[in-house]
Amino acid sequence: MTSRPSDSSPQRHSPTQQVSRRQRRQGQPTILPVLIVLLGAWYLVRAIPERSLRQLQETVWVSHPEPLAMEGGDPYIRALMRTISAAESNTIEPYTVLYGGETFEPVSRHPNVCVEIVAGPNTGDCTTAAGRYQFLTETWEEKAHKYHPHPPAWYEVWGEFSFDPESQDMVVYQWLKDPTAWGFDISTALREERLEDVLKRLSGTWTSLGYGIESNSMTAKLPRIYRNLLEEELQNAPAGALPGAGIR
Repeated sequence: MTSRPSDSSPQRHSPTQQVSRRQRRQGQPTILPVLIVLLGAWYLVRAIPERSLRQLQETVWVSHPEPLAMEGGDPYIRALMRTISAAESNTIEPYTVLYGGETFEPVSRHPNVCVEIVAGPNTGDCTTAAGRYQFLTETWEEKAHKYHPHPPAWYEVWGEFSFDPESQDMVVYQWLKDPTAWGFDISTALREERLEDVLKRLSGTWTSLGYGIESNSMTAKLPRIYRNLLEEELQNAPAGALPGAGIR
């Protein structure tokens, strides 16, 4: 006959009970790191300027760059133009987008709105980048004087270069087609499948193309984007038409 343990005797627990309690003890401390991560994320969001946060929330990004407004032209250059916009203005309204994602009302000239830069090496400065190709005001005026399809008449002393979608496309198209502007023939390089050489040459103008100081989330995807867009542009080109027909 065994005696019953007194109330003061130490209680023994089964191995199953001991493992269960140990697991609960081990699981409890994981709550603190989760709370720290969530708190950190909250502070990061709070650190974004209110205007920039609103722009990010309101901007409608697209997975496929919008078609060009202009018609005709070399499909290789057209595909390149859409690739540039994939890195610079990949939104549902690329022709009326400012730096950061906010849009402007369609106007007859470059909007010339200076928006604060909130990321990258130029943080704190402001930029007038606008439109599908993020033209700075001074760059647009310079290139429009040379390539715009419909410049103001000679007697229009205060005439402005139209910043409508087709004009934006035409100025960039003629700029990219001009071998003297880049030091080599971009159209020929694209036909020779030298896309990397082209992007390197253009990255001084559009830094998001890579090889520069301000790559973004789209940069690494650009070669694949270009190939897909080129296939699309070649398919849409008039049957039997020479590349560049209609626009030289």
